[in-house]
Amino acid sequence: MINQFILKEFGNRVRYLRTQAGLSQEKLSFLTGFHRTYIGMIERGERNISLTNILVFAKAFEMDISELLDFNSQNPNLDFNDYQLKNEL
Repeated sequence: MINQFILKEFGNRVRYLRTQAGLSQEKLSFLTGFHRTYIGMIERGERNISLTNILVFAKAFEMDISELLDFNSQNPNLDFNDYQLKNEL
């Protein structure tokens, strides 16, 4: 599935930032107000979250949205060239 690529990358980013901050999923759940299982689903790339929820994560990690979405800072070899628009399918 095309969207799965970006969902996985966002989930990997959230998991990386959470572990770097020394937070459990339960502690991040407390900070964000999201259920722990929802955070797990995001980290596994199973949920396509809203922009407002992305902002909540950015605030929890004390960063701007642009910094949260900077996948290349964690994985410099990440290539979005394989991501296709729906009209390219």
